[in-house]
Amino acid sequence: MNQIHELSTLINQTFNWNKARIDCLVGMLIALLSTRSMNLTELAIAFPNEAKPDSRYRRIQRFIRDYLPDFDKVSLFIMKLFGFLTQDYYLILDRTNWKWGKKNINVLVLAVAYRGLAIPVRWVLLDKRGNSNTQERIDILADFIKQFGKNSILRVLADREFIGEKWFKYLKNNGINFNIRIKKDAKTTNSQGQEVQVKNLFLHLKPAESFTIEDPRLITGVPVYLTALRLSDGEFLIVASSKNDGQNALEYYKERWQIETLFSCLKSRGFNLEETRVTDLERIKKLFNRSGHCFCWSYRTGEWQHDLVKPITVKKHLRLSKSIFRVGLDFIRNILFNTTSSCNLAKLFQFLDFNHFYPSS
Repeated sequence: MNQIHELSTLINQTFNWNKARIDCLVGMLIALLSTRSMNLTELAIAFPNEAKPDSRYRRIQRFIRDYLPDFDKVSLFIMKLFGFLTQDYYLILDRTNWKWGKKNINVLVLAVAYRGLAIPVRWVLLDKRGNSNTQERIDILADFIKQFGKNSILRVLADREFIGEKWFKYLKNNGINFNIRIKKDAKTTNSQGQEVQVKNLFLHLKPAESFTIEDPRLITGVPVYLTALRLSDGEFLIVASSKNDGQNALEYYKERWQIETLFSCLKSRGFNLEETRVTDLERIKKLFNRSGHCFCWSYRTGEWQHDLVKPITVKKHLRLSKSIFRVGLDFIRNILFNTTSSCNLAKLFQFLDFNHFYPSS
């Protein structure tokens, strides 16, 4: 309980909330890290409090229902935590979704590419199933730009869902470069001006070959540069770019995969976000905030362990034997479960908040 008190005091120095709210937040963070589950019943059981489980459950419910965090402050906290305010970065836009009963849970996420795993900085719950629309994409990016500006954005990266005339024009009119995958049957024109499916421009490619068309072509009525790679199964990966990046367009687009790794960490490989039985959109947004906070804490802890304590073993295929996120998560969980651990949770959180080990960031 002493560690919890110290951690509560430290978080209060950052957020300046009342004691009851801080204690509840700390309890939820510790319960989430302990159980790796967003199921409220599981959180209530692991919640560090002497009250009965039913009372803890209701306390968590009230916190989720009544407390609306300042999401601008949350975004600023994350951007500072990873040093993004002093560097250029790739932004990735994507959705994750799951279903609870008959309710579709659909989250639009804006993230920053970072060391093989995207860091979430903005998220919006969509009150529907299926793809986001143009205005929703513009709004989430516009909110980010309003807070942090656009000068540090190297590229916006996105998959085939994120296309459209108004969307492309918004990005180009605001001077934001992009590399976005498009469907192989998207309509464009060939060198004779005839309308064709975009894949027809790249039929000459053999597996593993790539090619960039030097002059811009129209996609949804907007001129873009097209680069394609024929995959080993014969399918095409076609990327539309705001400028002629040549073969680099494919390299830039590869960074998009990092958001898929993020989603797996928030779900099956990490905090099992889809296990929550909450279906109210605003409350899910708050829960996403909690899991995002724990994710960032775990990842930065893993960085500290990997960079400054004990490097993670590299396997023959040149990949880490264990992800940085999982190393950090396991380290924190060991502190929670092992009462003989010499590390202190509050000191660990202080290192994250005040960049004790990364003063240059």
